[in-house]
Amino acid sequence: MTNQGFPLFFFLSFLAMASAQEPEMSACYRIAPGTLAGVVLGDITLTVIIVAATYYCASKRRIKKEKADKVYMNVRANCKQ
Repeated sequence: MTNQGFPLFFFLSFLAMASAQEPEMSACYRIAPGTLAGVVLGDITLTVIIVAATYYCASKRRIKKEKADKVYMNVRANCKQ
């Protein structure tokens, strides 16, 4: 059997927390829309820079690996002759 008192306790606890809040929210910190937009745009810019740097490093590494494999294959082909 499930405990029937838990949902009631949960509801009453939530109701007590909701009624304990101050009706006036004058102590809340307000952020100007321009500041918020600047933070969001800065985050997007930084994310794009990180992605671009990661792509650049990964592609450079891949090209080095392909060149090394190509040299190795050429050496093996020359040895067979």
